Amino acid sequence: MPVSYRKIQHFNECDNLFRTNFCLQVKASPGYPKRVLSGIQPTGSLHLGNYLGAIKKWVHLQDSGDEAFYSIADLHAITVPQDPRNLRTGILEMTASLLACGIDPEKCVLFQQSKVLYHTQLCWVLASFTTMAKLGQQAQLREKREILQELSTALYLYPVLQAADILLYKATHVPVGEDQISHLNLASFIARGFNKRFGDTFPIPHPFINEDSSRRLKSLRNPLSKMSKSDNDPRSRINLCDSPEEILLKCKKAVTDCSSAVEYDPEKRPGISNLLVIHSSLTGKTIDTICQEAAGMETGNYKITMATEIIEVLRPIRERFHELIKEPAYLEDVLETGASRASACARETWQEVSKRIGIDTSLRDERKKAFHSQN
Repeated sequence: MPVSYRKIQHFNECDNLFRTNFCLQVKASPGYPKRVLSGIQPTGSLHLGNYLGAIKKWVHLQDSGDEAFYSIADLHAITVPQDPRNLRTGILEMTASLLACGIDPEKCVLFQQSKVLYHTQLCWVLASFTTMAKLGQQAQLREKREILQELSTALYLYPVLQAADILLYKATHVPVGEDQISHLNLASFIARGFNKRFGDTFPIPHPFINEDSSRRLKSLRNPLSKMSKSDNDPRSRINLCDSPEEILLKCKKAVTDCSSAVEYDPEKRPGISNLLVIHSSLTGKTIDTICQEAAGMETGNYKITMATEIIEVLRPIRERFHELIKEPAYLEDVLETGASRASACARETWQEVSKRIGIDTSLRDERKKAFHSQN
């Protein structure tokens, strides 16, 4: 039997704090209803940075009644080599993780990107109006050049596909991190250029940026770098489905400094300050409150206290994930239903775009039918 969906209620105090700090509530583009679009690649496990910086925001947006489209961005994932078996598994695991975090397919459209063929069709059209010089300005592309000896064509087109993802659903608002701002700026640039040439077609998408400290979670092993799924050291992050033993070990091994006092000083003591940010963001307690509770406590003991609270907060997510991952048929059904809903919306945009640029032949076909019916 499919697993019946039940939303997990998350920590009201923390949610209230999150809503207070959720910023940049800009109005939708004139003439377009407010619509949210975001996506996540099905590679690696969701960690605290993903949850606090993005997924929790998604849950808030869907619960606020905003029309929201959330994609499992598998086409973006294959811009770098992937093991096909791991990718297939990753798509279902990411779906289960999102549902476990509170994403409700009854309140939003949750779908697998590659199941909606209009993404790649619109990407090709938009690429026709985007220069290589413009793509070369993207910060993430410059970063990839420093890591990889050769760049695939897909890595150049990655931001164009991202623009297609956004514009295909005429999204007015896009939750993004600071590292994605340049891509959203490109999407806005492309939308303005298309509208100027072919008439008003796309709204200009605006960013949703979470200004609280949860968007700045750092690696447990290097507090000067952000927490990342791609970090080769698994001890650098706390995954949402880590076991209690794993969480405790990672907290104990987290880099701090030689001082034993628990105090917040991002400049001089980035390690312990990062732990305080993680603790505060996840539990809803203020950093001052945590420091008061830890007064007289050495960092070693504080790490154990912190780990204990994190374990309890993540317990319902971990348990729900393990329930869902045992029901792959249910997860596939969620994605199929979402793809059908997404395709219905995307199809309308594609038909409008194809007519504006002159590749749609439906009007000519209608004239032919009318001619043959008269004769």
